[in-house]
Amino acid sequence: MSDLRTIIIDGREIEADPNLTVIQACEQAGIEIPRFCYHERLSIAGNCRMCLVEPVGAPKPAASCHLMVRDLRGGRNGEPPEVRTNSPMVKKAREGVMEFLLINHPLDCPICDQGGECDLQDQAMAYGVDFSRYREPKRAVEDLHLGPLVETHMTRCISCTRCVRFITEVAGVSELGQIGRGEDAEITNYLGEILKSEMQGNIVDLCPVGALTNKPYSFSARPWELTKTQTIDAMDALGANIRVDTRGRAVMRVLPRNHDGVNEEWIADRTRHVADGLARQRLDKPYIRENGKLRPASWAEALELAAERIGAAGDKVAGLAGDLVSVEAVHALKSLLAGLGSARHECRQDGAQLPAGNRSAYVGTARIEDLDGATHFMLIGTNPRIEAPVLNARIRKAWLAGAKVGLVGPAVDLTYDYHHYGDDRAALASLESAKVEDVLDKPTVVIVGQGALTGADGAAVLARAMAFAERSNSKFLVLHTAAARVGAMDLGFVHEGGIAGALDGAEVVLNLGADETEIAAGPFVIYQGHHGDRGAHRADVILPGAAYTEQSGLYVNTEGRVQMAMRAGFPPGEAKEDWAILRALSGRLGSALPFDSLDQLRSQLFEAHPHLAELDTIAEAEWQPLPAGELGAGALASTVADHYLVNPVLRASPLMAELSRLAAERAARPLAAE
Repeated sequence: MSDLRTIIIDGREIEADPNLTVIQACEQAGIEIPRFCYHERLSIAGNCRMCLVEPVGAPKPAASCHLMVRDLRGGRNGEPPEVRTNSPMVKKAREGVMEFLLINHPLDCPICDQGGECDLQDQAMAYGVDFSRYREPKRAVEDLHLGPLVETHMTRCISCTRCVRFITEVAGVSELGQIGRGEDAEITNYLGEILKSEMQGNIVDLCPVGALTNKPYSFSARPWELTKTQTIDAMDALGANIRVDTRGRAVMRVLPRNHDGVNEEWIADRTRHVADGLARQRLDKPYIRENGKLRPASWAEALELAAERIGAAGDKVAGLAGDLVSVEAVHALKSLLAGLGSARHECRQDGAQLPAGNRSAYVGTARIEDLDGATHFMLIGTNPRIEAPVLNARIRKAWLAGAKVGLVGPAVDLTYDYHHYGDDRAALASLESAKVEDVLDKPTVVIVGQGALTGADGAAVLARAMAFAERSNSKFLVLHTAAARVGAMDLGFVHEGGIAGALDGAEVVLNLGADETEIAAGPFVIYQGHHGDRGAHRADVILPGAAYTEQSGLYVNTEGRVQMAMRAGFPPGEAKEDWAILRALSGRLGSALPFDSLDQLRSQLFEAHPHLAELDTIAEAEWQPLPAGELGAGALASTVADHYLVNPVLRASPLMAELSRLAAERAARPLAAE
């Protein structure tokens, strides 16, 4: 306690860290300070002046976001420094600031998409006055074209520069800036270019007024019309905490929730703008293929045919689990296969050589929050910018603090500098002779992507990466690309021969949302999923399921954290939840699974795998190095070919298709030097 400083805020004596700003000290004391430009995850700009407070003894109010606790002056007789946040001086100053901010604001609240969620609106009511002395014409600013995700009404802008600081500091691309001075100051994009960041939608959340709004959501709903559900994202393996807003059965928008250990308060654009994908190309009734064509069928007819073919196949039934399914659905499918005497089940659609039973090898030992304090990173066969943009932003945050980054894989733009060791397996092998003295006994993280593990020598690559992590005293993290992968691995939903081994000799395939797998002609395919994607095109029977926003389920993220996704709406038409479909199918087979509700299923699941009952926790993984193997040849490239089209929900989205097209155009555009 000796390094804390005693200060007085509004008559209350508190202990505060001298390195805090006054606004942070007030927050710790539970005192609200209004602000527009200040944000705890961005650099301090100090340009809105709404956070003014009165340091006792000072001639004028001071901006509390800039004023440090250590800089406060005590009384003449040794009294602790005192700050007032609600004095007449502060009240008058805030009213003056608010009056100036509203001078040029168009006051178009009734037609503004931000209405009801606007910081300017709320703080004008709480801290402003009900009149204006300004009678001159208001200035107007030309709106910007920032692309298909962010709509602009720049006349509303109050120049808080939150968007500029986020794009530059967190997203890591300098695409916005401020030009001009005084009344001529305005936020603009460079050379008229649209935003390219995979996290650009976060500037809409940061904007305290209606200058930047969600373009696809524009004029769709008001906040008080929406039902808000706190849940988990499944568009990548990070497990970002999100809020899904629905009206009736329709998902209207997706917003981030704060979780310091996972996504802080950011989400990727493909998470935020997936609503149209959830509404299109949906499977809403069962189908049966006859004479090469699918025809609608009843549930009884589809289940009867599926059970008939499964019964005739005996134990020659294989099960595949897709990238978006919950742990409960995988458990139900594995139990169904076990009742048939089949051990043919697989979840590794990309062919990654991940060893079952060794959690340190398919999850690792590092937590996502460990990235913040790391001083060295080694990225092997991964491009985190397109695989998990929010995780990439955390690596960038550490890089800004002085961390060094090394990369084994193709040279790509990661938004931060790195040392490129090479792009192939020879570069990985060279790490064995590389000097690691500078990383020993320092916070170091080795991150291995799925692209390093998908070859025939994937196990050998993984063993080399783990050996390097052990030799350099590093924490180890496997960066997955599928939300369902770690949970399925925890259940042992793998086959020794991978997908090919599981399907070899199979007469019937139970495909649970595995849309990234090409199933050759031959076996009878029963597809259970929610979109008319690749799996449905190959299916002989289609059983319509629910998407991740339409059923409650457990997901285990890439660091091994167990989280619960909550149902935000209901599936369309006759579609049902995944576990209920499998339970009904087992009943038709004459050996019903031993549960009649989701709670009963979870009780069995938790009994078999107790760590899954511990929500928001990470089970410790015992370090088990893998035996060294023979490395092959070739590059260690990311498995993600198109950031915006990695799963059936995204592929159903016209907006994601447009973003994919724009990204392809930028990649093909020749540079000036060419």
